[in-house]
Amino acid sequence: MNIISTKEAPEAIGPYSQAILVNDTLYVSGQTPLNPRTMTVEAKTIKEQTVQVLENIRNIVLEAGLDIEKIVKCGVFLSDMNNFKEMNQVYQEFFGEHKPARVTVEVSKLPLNALVEIDCIAVK
Repeated sequence: MNIISTKEAPEAIGPYSQAILVNDTLYVSGQTPLNPRTMTVEAKTIKEQTVQVLENIRNIVLEAGLDIEKIVKCGVFLSDMNNFKEMNQVYQEFFGEHKPARVTVEVSKLPLNALVEIDCIAVK
């Protein structure tokens, strides 16, 4: 088991790792729209927050020596399902033709009052 950590994504704000690589599988912890340099949520809209979350995920996946085409599953957590369409537009642009399995759910609240959080699993 290898702990994956990069300064290009927000440091963990709790007792967890950015990601764990076990054999050929990478488990990326849920990413909120924290700017890794300021450790604050600067993005205001769902689109801006989704871009930041996906950039954080990309940087963690790259640190593990993989790329986004190796992501096989994502979990998307929205504080308001009315944001689904705009989140989905950004998500589709990010992944392009690659379409990981996904679940999207509405939750009552996210850390730091974020609008979106995404985790993922990637394989070598």
